[in-house]
Amino acid sequence: MKNLERKQDTRRKIQLGGLIKKAGLDGETTAVLYGLLMEASEKLLSNDADQYRKDWRIKGDLALTTEKQS
Repeated sequence: MKNLERKQDTRRKIQLGGLIKKAGLDGETTAVLYGLLMEASEKLLSNDADQYRKDWRIKGDLALTTEKQS
């Protein structure tokens, strides 16, 4: 079971790295990326979290759909 969990963890990390690249953020420093993610995390813990999720999901779905059609 440990081997499967490790493979799944590795796959997830690769996917996350791919998303950073797709978003055009692969040239940013680690500190900038971490700060950006911390700010997003704060928003997802706020009273407006549901609205942020909705807005970001729509934006992400549109971008991914457009990318697949290209």
